[in-house]
Amino acid sequence: MPQNNLQAGVCNICGGKEFSFQPVLWPGLIQEWELGEHEVDYINRQQGDSCLGCGSSMRVRVLALAILSVFVEGGTFADFIQSSASQQLKILEINKAGNLHEFLKRHPGHMLVEYPEYDMMSLKLPDHHFDLVIHSDTLEHVSDPLKALRECCRVLKEGGRLFYTIPVIVDRRTRSRKGMSPSYHGSPDCNAADYLVHTEFGSDAWKLAFEAGFKKLRIHAQEYPAGMAYEAEK
Repeated sequence: MPQNNLQAGVCNICGGKEFSFQPVLWPGLIQEWELGEHEVDYINRQQGDSCLGCGSSMRVRVLALAILSVFVEGGTFADFIQSSASQQLKILEINKAGNLHEFLKRHPGHMLVEYPEYDMMSLKLPDHHFDLVIHSDTLEHVSDPLKALRECCRVLKEGGRLFYTIPVIVDRRTRSRKGMSPSYHGSPDCNAADYLVHTEFGSDAWKLAFEAGFKKLRIHAQEYPAGMAYEAEK
């Protein structure tokens, strides 16, 4: 499998070398999520450490790293998406994958579907059609994440891959927020339906990919536990 050989401190999306950090968690969300100090630190790193060149957070950069590790040795995602190695791929992006969308949309085989026009649990798309499916921090907002992953598997060709990120609390098990007070990601004053959290993922989050029908699963870590992305192969 190809390995990305960009040096540490270089953005694997645009090649930028300057980064900024802004904490994203607020007291109410920390309390709802029951986070400890260490967990607050790595989630803030995951969401708030951004490249000044392209604006991509760590969670988006590790998503790009996972994709690059399958297809190319070295180089940036910006290079890859315009290269001959990628041109024949059919790529489905489910909701905008942060700033990675700005690069994906340049690809001739790219298709973006978004909530509420498209329901991730019932995609109105053909079977066995896409080479790649990509989504980032979306699954926790879906009422049945297993059903959503099964749909991702269904629309992929045999041997196709799903790349995704989810916020994971690595030292505890996954739990549903059903019956608990509503919790929303985004900002303290946001209560839009698509920001409502249905699932808080934990150390057993990997099981869902196999339960959904995928044959292989890899977890890519750029900076554990802040920067992790999942690669599931059909």
